[in-house]
Amino acid sequence: MPSDTELVRCGWCHRPIDQRPGGGRPRKFCTRSHRQRAYEARKRAEAAQLTPDRCIVGVADLARLHDRLYRLEAAVEDVTSDIADDPGPQTWRAAVDHLLDAASDLVGVTIEPVRD
Repeated sequence: MPSDTELVRCGWCHRPIDQRPGGGRPRKFCTRSHRQRAYEARKRAEAAQLTPDRCIVGVADLARLHDRLYRLEAAVEDVTSDIADDPGPQTWRAAVDHLLDAASDLVGVTIEPVRD
């Protein structure tokens, strides 16, 4: 299994891509639809004169992401405090459960550019 630095990630959703054996160019997208979305986004960005490192996203999508990240940040602070007060195994188990619950909100989250 390659390390995280060696993983090829989809140019649209950034999930790891399994490279197929054989000849040809390495895959840059996990699906054809992601390749098409990336092309459309590049064309819209060019039309809006955005640089390649810029993207326009919906305010609601960004707010949901910020809410989930804040929940995870609060869970990390809670766990840090709890473990400092009681470093026993039951506290660690509760801490891991709390972190997993907060982090699970971020599993599968994607933010896509606004589509017109």
